[in-house]
Amino acid sequence: MTELTTPANELDRAFFDRELESFLPDRVFDAHAHLMKEGTHKFNVKGIPATTGYDTYQFYMQDLHPRRHTAALFLPGFSADLRQMLPEANAWMGEQTAKAKDCVGAFFVQPEDDPEWVRQEVRRLKLHGLKCYHIMSPTKPTFEAEIPNYLPERLVKVAHEEGWFITLHMVKRRAIADHSNQYWIRRYCELYPNMKMILAHSARGFEPAHNLEGLESLKGLDNVYFDSSANCEPIAHQSIMRILGHKKLMYGSDFQISHLRGRSLAINDYFVWLYEETPIWGDSANQTQPVLVGLEHLRSMKWACWAEKLTDKQVEDVFWNNGAELFGIK
Repeated sequence: MTELTTPANELDRAFFDRELESFLPDRVFDAHAHLMKEGTHKFNVKGIPATTGYDTYQFYMQDLHPRRHTAALFLPGFSADLRQMLPEANAWMGEQTAKAKDCVGAFFVQPEDDPEWVRQEVRRLKLHGLKCYHIMSPTKPTFEAEIPNYLPERLVKVAHEEGWFITLHMVKRRAIADHSNQYWIRRYCELYPNMKMILAHSARGFEPAHNLEGLESLKGLDNVYFDSSANCEPIAHQSIMRILGHKKLMYGSDFQISHLRGRSLAINDYFVWLYEETPIWGDSANQTQPVLVGLEHLRSMKWACWAEKLTDKQVEDVFWNNGAELFGIK
């Protein structure tokens, strides 16, 4: 096996020691992490190999959660123009999830998939739920897709019958403030109460004003949850805690996005991403350098927990207990 090296540097380690060491609990459940097999994707992060399995994931989590026990919900990673490799990506997910009793894995579905075939495959691979994504929608541009265009109701129904979770990265410009997204999430959760709906990226609230406007529409849904993955805006997480309760929120690293450098930033009624190559770093007016996205994200979680005055026990809920309870991990 090739020896692994990390993109983390002294700046990242100093950031963790200063900002996060005293905050992060001893156990971390990561509710949104991608495992990838070479040949099934074209997504590459500098310093991380093309094949990332369970052991590789644990190595890189030492950059974000050093000296902590980390378990995870794993999601397949692949590229849309390699659809023919999706069965291999899902098989890799099953193989890697089986390596740890405190980890669960998702099966990636396409909107045209037959639900009985999906049922059979998820059982065969010993996976625990579904992952859908807008890039599989026939709608163009896919960022404006209606939820049923990439998560049809027949797949939600089989998730309900099997007691699975579904991780949903909603799209449309205004995310949960969009009335169509509100309608379909509420419809699916009410009609299929044995399905657990996980809204990724804190309801994709990279512009937290959308959360403040839209989260009220989800009140009363017992089976809706959120992972925080890669969202660097504290109010996105804070709004979930205040409107729906901290027990609905789970931390997520969004590995491998976590190992890019930069952060998400809300602007006007949308958001932008600042990356390492964005030409703003280290000039005379901005004498700083970016750290790993995963570290900026963790700090946003710290600020949200502080603003909502969470107790130590409630912080442990967000970082371990909520995920462990949802997925039956002891």
